[in-house]
Amino acid sequence: MDEPLSPPAVRRLILAILISGEVRFTSHALDEIAKDGISRDDVYAVLRGGVVEPGEFERGSWRYRVRVALTYVVIAFRSELALLVVTAWRKR
Repeated sequence: MDEPLSPPAVRRLILAILISGEVRFTSHALDEIAKDGISRDDVYAVLRGGVVEPGEFERGSWRYRVRVALTYVVIAFRSELALLVVTAWRKR
């Protein structure tokens, strides 16, 4: 996979992974969603319908922020079949 991906390409890949791939969560992401009262279902909803922002290269990988209203989810692709939820939060 040649990154960075455009927001439309990120959207297509997220949707394909949600249908037939694997979504994993970092321990940091699990801590943050618990702290902000976000459920895994909320994260999946953001990934399904959120606005994808351009990628940012951070800590050795491309990361993509997806948002719906005040809920943000940051992901990184591990392959064309797997994505990692790096963190998530709800703005107050």
